[in-house]
Amino acid sequence: MKVAKVIGNIWATRKEEKLSGYKLLIVQPINILDGVRDRAPIVAADIIGAGVGETVLIVGGSSARSAAGDMSVPVDATVVGIVDDQEIDPSVLEEWPVPPKARS
Repeated sequence: MKVAKVIGNIWATRKEEKLSGYKLLIVQPINILDGVRDRAPIVAADIIGAGVGETVLIVGGSSARSAAGDMSVPVDATVVGIVDDQEIDPSVLEEWPVPPKARS
């Protein structure tokens, strides 16, 4: 699972039949540690009723299709939860070595 912020809606009047009935959202994946954008926004099927501005949990690939309820639904990402809160213990993070690529 990944964390993302819902930044918009997207509508498609003409689409694959199996997408009928799915609300489509534009979500911005974010880094769970600092809330900074992680990569380009993506489109995700919403099965739980999330709204713009909410922080959500998304799944991808076969997990996205499974969550949508049908392995033949053509989705790459599905919103599966709305984040109420999170707690990260910084002392645990300090124990981990920083990967060479992340060092500046």
